[in-house]
Amino acid sequence: MKFGIIQERKIPVDRRVVFSPNELVKLQSLYPQLNVVVESSPIRVFSDLEYENAGIVVTNDVSDCDVLIGVKEVPVENLIPNKSYFFFSHTIKKQPHNRALLQGLLAKNIDFYDHETLVDNHNNRLIGFGRYAGMVGAYNSIRAFGIKFELFKLPKAETLSGKEDLIRYLKRIILPPIKFVVTGTGKVGGGVKEILDAIKVKSVTVENYLTKNYTQPVYTQIDALEYNKRKDGTVLEITDFFKNPQDYESNFERFTKVSDIVITGHFYANEAPQILTQEMLQSIDCKIKVVADISCDINGPIASTLRSSTIEEPFYGYLPIENKEVDMFHPAAIVVMAVDNLPCELPKDSSEGFGEMFIEKVMPAFFNGDQDGILARAKITENGKLTPRFSYLQDYVD
Repeated sequence: MKFGIIQERKIPVDRRVVFSPNELVKLQSLYPQLNVVVESSPIRVFSDLEYENAGIVVTNDVSDCDVLIGVKEVPVENLIPNKSYFFFSHTIKKQPHNRALLQGLLAKNIDFYDHETLVDNHNNRLIGFGRYAGMVGAYNSIRAFGIKFELFKLPKAETLSGKEDLIRYLKRIILPPIKFVVTGTGKVGGGVKEILDAIKVKSVTVENYLTKNYTQPVYTQIDALEYNKRKDGTVLEITDFFKNPQDYESNFERFTKVSDIVITGHFYANEAPQILTQEMLQSIDCKIKVVADISCDINGPIASTLRSSTIEEPFYGYLPIENKEVDMFHPAAIVVMAVDNLPCELPKDSSEGFGEMFIEKVMPAFFNGDQDGILARAKITENGKLTPRFSYLQDYVD
């Protein structure tokens, strides 16, 4: 079996890669029968020379590979027919801008696996960049606060060398006694927590967060049942919320009255209630100054997220009373950070972490007959057709 690590061709440029040189060395020692080559790239965070120095073949032609692995969407014209591909396609929610990509995968008879659909038998994601999105999102929320109130200036995360550098810069500043509320306790929330803990922002219980004043910065991390409640007032397990999101309404307003910074790392289902509404943001007792929407669902659960922002221009102002975008320095504006590709700002750390997960969670399936069904569950297209698990995409393709 021959694997090819493909060049990233999507614009804007993404410097991440699925496997670092060190991880490819580890991969080949674990599976000597596996042959891996790397397609030459001028933009990758690890240079061609770093792969060659690790004994990995770098080539301009990956057409003889069986499995081709990348990070972001592959332009349709660059797809090689009759191959197996792994990358993030952003098609499984029927995203309109990528319909042609799924059509192209089918037309070129490609067996396609989305990194997002690599799940265990309980449907939990096995790999992703969420942890790194959380880290950069936390950093950017503090950077936005400093810029808005002219308290301190932090460099852009993309100009720093990695996670340790982010922490080093954050430790140089003095934060006032502000309150952060973090939604979500998964990989994204974990990344946020890692940064806040590293810079000694104190973690407090929800009850204390809502009722006490502090002389130092604090945060609380909340899951779905702490920012949603059943409409009928009954209290049930989290599984009920995921099964019946339509029976719930947001209970987030109590946090808007005491929070300075909101950092979102939640999972959001289409039928779930809006979390942070325009009415909450318009309220006279709303204290929120920055919303760092890492989840970044446009027209979704966070009313202030009018559009995604970019690594180049990460912040914009939101005027709640008119529900419109304004300059971030408008006196009544809440600063919004809604960058939808945050891990790109930590390309080295996020690539190394992703590769570790892929080797541990996914690679065994190629050599044990896929005994846990990981590859079978993840496969979206086969023999020019959608697989049964993804047949719901047929009307989107058509």
